[in-house]
Order: sequence, then structure tokens, then C-alpha cells
Amino acid sequence: MSDVRVLVVEDEEVAAEAHATYVGRVPGFELAGVARSAGEAMRLLRNDDTIELLLLDMHLPDGHGLGLLQRVRAEGRPVDVIAVTSARDTEVVRRAVSQGVVLYLLKPFTFAAFRGKLEQYADFRARLETSPTDVVQDDVDQLFGALRSRPTGEALPKGMSLDSLRAVVDALRRSPDGLSATEAGAAIGVSRVTARRYLEHLANEGRVARQPRYGGTGRPEVGYVWRSPDA
Repeated sequence: MSDVRVLVVEDEEVAAEAHATYVGRVPGFELAGVARSAGEAMRLLRNDDTIELLLLDMHLPDGHGLGLLQRVRAEGRPVDVIAVTSARDTEVVRRAVSQGVVLYLLKPFTFAAFRGKLEQYADFRARLETSPTDVVQDDVDQLFGALRSRPTGEALPKGMSLDSLRAVVDALRRSPDGLSATEAGAAIGVSRVTARRYLEHLANEGRVARQPRYGGTGRPEVGYVWRSPDA
């Protein structure tokens, strides 16, 4: 198969440059362009029929990403869409799915998570290309399974649960000044050691920033601060 041509739709300059660079680092994908607004994205799509995939932010200066997607669908343009956004509203997610968004990547994220989503999509495309013209149920299940499977790079370390991770994230987002491992453990009802494992995992994923804390007696304590979506 030829490389998938990708249009990055992202209004924030630093994020747009990062996403464009990331696309170039994933084998099988080629950057077709970068659009900083919905209007610019439509112009690029109308001028380039080879674009196959949009990496779509939902917060654009001239409208919502879902509005852009409606225009794309209304014009009958057969492009696939991966949402790359900080939009966490479940209603936005529901509407995105109903309009054909195949994958959804929340900011902030690491390159490994970004690559994982593109690799999921590439696996789906590869299975689609090799599927028979007349599929059976197992063929369909495997195609959809390629999009639903969790990439290895995003798997949680052994002994960590998604529910506890969510609890730590919620506690961090409610604490603009950040939390220490002791404070995070007290907030979600686990030991300091357990909380620190989750905090270090989030820090290694680039989702929180480590900040030294001084004052009092003893060794300096590490604080963990939730990073803004565009950090």
C-alpha cells in the first residue's frame, strides 16, 4: 500500500508543528499539509483529493471540529478522521462517533500514544485492503477489532488499574498547585507508595510535570502538577 496522506487540523502553532513532525516519524504515513482553521482545512481538502486521513482538533478559531466534519461529510469526501483534542465532554465524544470518527486521542499525550493510534488505523487499513469483496461476520469482527484493540504502548504497567489511574487524574485536575504522593494517596485512599507509582506513570507519559517542593524539615518532596492540554 502507498503511504496514507494526512492533513493535520490544529489551530495552536506549537501543537500543529509537533503533530506534523510526529506524522513524519510513523512509517506508512505522509504529511499532506497543516490547517490552522476549519476554513483552511476545507480549502486544502477541495484542492487535494489524495488526502485520506484528518487529525482533527475540536477547538478551532472559526468553528467546532464537528462542524467541519459535517461539512466534509456533506460534500461526500471519503476521508477518515482521528480526533486529536482536549475535548473530554462525553457528548462531544458521542457526536464524534456518530459522525464517523474512527479513533479519539486526548491531549496531552506522548509520541508513543500518538504512534499507537496511527498504527491501529494502519492495521485497520491493511485488513480492509486484504479482506474479500464479500465478507463474513468474522471478517467484519476482525476489521472493527483492529480499531478497538488497545495498543501495547498504552497498556498500564502490571499491578495498576484504570479505575485508580482515573482517580489520581481526577485528584490532580482538582488541585491546580499539584499533589505530592502522600497527598494523592490520601485523596484516593491508597498508600503513598501506590500513589507514587501512578504519579510517576503519568509523569513518564508526559501528562504531569514533576516539581520539587521545599520547606519544612527533611528531604525535598516531589510535587506532581497536571499539565494543561496544550502543554
